[in-house]
Amino acid sequence: MGSVPLEVPVAAAAPEPRGAVKRDYHRRIFVNRSLALEKIKCFGFDMDYTLAVYTSPDYEELTFRLLLERLVSIGYPPEILAYKYDPAFPTRGLIFDARHGNLLKVDSHGNLLACAHGFHFLKGSEIWNCYPNKFIQRDDTKRFHILNTLFNLTETYLLACLVDFFTSFSRYANCETGYRQGNLFMSFRSMFQDVREAMDHVHLSGCLKEKMLQNLEKYVVKDPRIPLLLSRMKDAGKMFLATNSDYNYTDAIMTYLLDFGEGNTDKSQRRPWRSYFDLIVVDTRKPLFFAEGTVLRQVNTDTGKLRIGTYTGAHQHCAVYSGGSSDTICDLLGVKGKEILYIGDHIFGDILKSKKRQGWRTFLVVPEVAKELQVWTEKSELFDELRRLDALLAELYPHLDSGSSECPDISAIKKQIQKVTHEMDLCYGKMGSLFHCGSRQTLFANQLMRYADLYAASFVNFLYYPFSYVFRAPAALMPHESTVAHKKMEGTEMDFMRQLRQQME
Repeated sequence: MGSVPLEVPVAAAAPEPRGAVKRDYHRRIFVNRSLALEKIKCFGFDMDYTLAVYTSPDYEELTFRLLLERLVSIGYPPEILAYKYDPAFPTRGLIFDARHGNLLKVDSHGNLLACAHGFHFLKGSEIWNCYPNKFIQRDDTKRFHILNTLFNLTETYLLACLVDFFTSFSRYANCETGYRQGNLFMSFRSMFQDVREAMDHVHLSGCLKEKMLQNLEKYVVKDPRIPLLLSRMKDAGKMFLATNSDYNYTDAIMTYLLDFGEGNTDKSQRRPWRSYFDLIVVDTRKPLFFAEGTVLRQVNTDTGKLRIGTYTGAHQHCAVYSGGSSDTICDLLGVKGKEILYIGDHIFGDILKSKKRQGWRTFLVVPEVAKELQVWTEKSELFDELRRLDALLAELYPHLDSGSSECPDISAIKKQIQKVTHEMDLCYGKMGSLFHCGSRQTLFANQLMRYADLYAASFVNFLYYPFSYVFRAPAALMPHESTVAHKKMEGTEMDFMRQLRQQME
């Protein structure tokens, strides 16, 4: 192994050498657990929202309109068609409470960070009436439904619209668990089931895909860097595509993404899309794919139909398969768990299950990172103010111990912290940051840090790293360790880095 340039994380103990070149933040890949790229023998991809990035908010607006039309067709009031999709409201990682009809933002322990009933944000006594301990049992999956995916954004907003609609119209009587009109009662649980079934109908009936395929330029982002990166990744290791989509839709999307015309002089961008992959599996039904899986069948690429019978032979080059399991990937490609880096956008269907059940290394695509970093940079004075207030709060107590009767008045500081936290949250959108509520991490942030080895706004950021790169996770100090002030290391920063490089070599 040759010498590899080191990029020491800010949080690590080692200082950064003067004059070191840093990648622009929008091109960076962020590290939760260290990973050496040269140990990866196989790169795996999801398609939707990973290779194929859907244009926002155009895609969500189309989906939202089809969902409204579906609900009206099964009996919902036609007045709901007046709602328009607002991308500023929903964020991922919210939980829908099917008992009270609230959208909840929680931390990893189930403590409430924010609560909205329709578009009304609950405060104080309103929250305590529903959640006396400001806490929920997330394990109660019949009541609490997590909305973690990018596909869930329209579902999240639609639920808020329906609660807002039925709450606002006087002909519907508001009840604790739903709405009543005469002898008819609709619970929040049945409302959620109707929305979920409408989502399934829109996706499975083909009406959404049909409209998308009629105007791919509007709904799918075509990035000329993708063919170049896929070519380089295939030179570095084996490649596979595992998608829940059917073959015909996959073929149309991938052909559009990787076809840059005969006039393009770059030969790497003028080849059949299937040639970028050693193995292609459609209809995977993730997350079932990462457990027992389904029957493995071959796809007739001329007709898009499945061949009869279970496929039991060796891998055939350029063949396309349907179903199977993650074990199928390992068997057909001759690779094992930690030799695979799987890249996807679904924290449960792609990342959590592949990590927990197969031990695959994982890369989570989080498009929101770009906006989060932008706010973090442009609104740094708010974060500095929150840290200042936290420090000011701590300074009220050092001179007190268990024998003190004095009780400092912290009400003014707490109000100021709440004010700054609210102002920070609004910078991201009406439901706040995907990762934080003030200084507290969300459930989504905790899951990302727990299950994704790497993450970035786009997998295309791999273009800016060599395939010999070692992604190093910053040193994570426990609270008691962060209180210890170690002596500064002797020697200059450059001496330290030089010694570190010599050790690596």
